[in-house]
Amino acid sequence: MKRFALAAAVAVATLTLAGCGEQETAAELKTPAQKASYGLGLNMGRSLAEDGLEDLDPQAVALGISDALAKTEQRLKDDELMAAFEFLQKRSEDRMKALNDEASKKGKEFLSENAKRDGIVTTESGLQYEVLKKGEGAQPKASDVVTVHYEGTLVDGSVFDSSRERGSPIELPVGGVIPGWVEALQLMKVGDQWKLYIPSELAYGAQSPSPKIPANSVLVFELELLGIQGQEGGEKAAAESNEAG
Repeated sequence: MKRFALAAAVAVATLTLAGCGEQETAAELKTPAQKASYGLGLNMGRSLAEDGLEDLDPQAVALGISDALAKTEQRLKDDELMAAFEFLQKRSEDRMKALNDEASKKGKEFLSENAKRDGIVTTESGLQYEVLKKGEGAQPKASDVVTVHYEGTLVDGSVFDSSRERGSPIELPVGGVIPGWVEALQLMKVGDQWKLYIPSELAYGAQSPSPKIPANSVLVFELELLGIQGQEGGEKAAAESNEAG
């Protein structure tokens, strides 16, 4: 990782050093090395942007890299640099907390309103679901492995994952998924198709597993239980559902 970060930093320097002098020269992107340098710089820039550091000065970054590579005396004292880093870290933490608090607030408001709709069932844990299609098969246990089709969205409808889009159901251990799924799957019967509204504390909480899922997000899943591994009825239901789909 350190080597990659250094290479990415050098790439940024290559692209921006020209701006530090009196004459500016556009970087060329012709050779494989130049193209790779651009790609490394692009990746580092995107990473910094995701961390909320869009206002970093690329010319100052390039100047620091240039001084380090040339082994010249650094232009700022260590305590000045440390204070600047601490400022950015605190600002990043404050921004993240504000975003997390806002997402948590909006999620609770959504669930509160959603609970008022006809057909919505709210369990003791706070999980909400509505039955789209009823099945007559067996109910899985926490120790079972099941076959499911699903589509996951945020409350604004944006899709972050879908087995249906991939065209293939998945097998998963009931006890090895997010708590909202663990609870719901044990309430469902093979053949059931439910829509789940999962509070963030029953999903990923303040930890985001993907840039597509902001921290503290309420997750919405359309979940269909196709079968239970090892059970004849479950395998039959899964086969019939696949043929129909």
